Amino acid sequence: MNDKLKPLREKIDSIDAQILDLLNQRARVAQEVGHVKAETGAPVFRPEREAQVLRGVAERNPGPMGNAELQTIWREIMSACRSLEKRVTVAFLGPAGTYSEQAVYEQFGTAVDVLSCASIDEVFRATEAGTAEFGVVPVENSTEGAIGRTLDLLLHTPLTISGEVSIAVRHSLLTGSGNMDGVTAICAHAQALAQCQIWLNNNYPDLERIAVSSNAEAARMARDNHTLAAIAGERAGVRYSLGTVKANIQDDPHNRTRFAVIGSLQAGPSGEDRTSLALAAPHKAGSIYRLLGSLAQHGVSMTRFESRPARTGTWEYYFYVDVQGHAQDESVARALAELQGNAAFFKVLGSYPVSLT
Repeated sequence: MNDKLKPLREKIDSIDAQILDLLNQRARVAQEVGHVKAETGAPVFRPEREAQVLRGVAERNPGPMGNAELQTIWREIMSACRSLEKRVTVAFLGPAGTYSEQAVYEQFGTAVDVLSCASIDEVFRATEAGTAEFGVVPVENSTEGAIGRTLDLLLHTPLTISGEVSIAVRHSLLTGSGNMDGVTAICAHAQALAQCQIWLNNNYPDLERIAVSSNAEAARMARDNHTLAAIAGERAGVRYSLGTVKANIQDDPHNRTRFAVIGSLQAGPSGEDRTSLALAAPHKAGSIYRLLGSLAQHGVSMTRFESRPARTGTWEYYFYVDVQGHAQDESVARALAELQGNAAFFKVLGSYPVSLT
């Protein structure tokens, strides 16, 4: 057997040497790019460019490696090369081990500095103040709907959305021992408790449920108190050395959370983009119809539409709309110009590459 493996291992070693040489060649070119960007004031992170590279990897991939695996590798290559130009700081809703932290790494790769924040408000404040170049905040969950606080803050912030990340939410029941002996309560973020409600009712209907600030905080509490179980993701379980009682306990197997990347950067067109808007309709008959008619008239497809109270006490609402395409695309630009003329309030929250997943 060893005689058969030896030439194959030697072949792999030779290929690895070529890969190493090519990676360092790429890194040296990235350093040259960094010098040019520094001279011209161009941003280090270009989400539209990285999205194009990752899509190109999938389009050119002949196999046998899967597209998702190759894109993960390429994202890390780009992240490492980008860090040679400048290491980016990204704020997220902490503590460590949350899905928000996972979203940071799925967007930027791991060669970044992360800033854990106690609340969504703090993520916005840190990014607005320049403590972090970017922030990552949850926008909506496929089961529980929009994250209201994020929408409220997007309405008035000077920041813009430059990217999005969609994360598959896979909740696990975790304890310090890996079993439920002595456990008297289950803790998690309120949304996670809601997303696992049916499973919990069927399996542990008599245990107290405690809502906490995040699933990662629940994992930390379960590590320190063996009468508690936590609902959290795999990353939190590993970070806090917890055992898995049961994996994938979410009621909806297709449950996903969408995150927005916020910052001062305005992303350019990538070829597959989304534009997010906030609108208010004037108090006239048919005003909402006219707003949406502007999109249809110019052939722009709407992918999301929801309302949220304006918090003025006068029963007024803001509408949050996602459309396909970039604000610089000709048809989208015409539709937005007409929309703005018909709206009582109009704000482009950002145009950005569509999430790869």
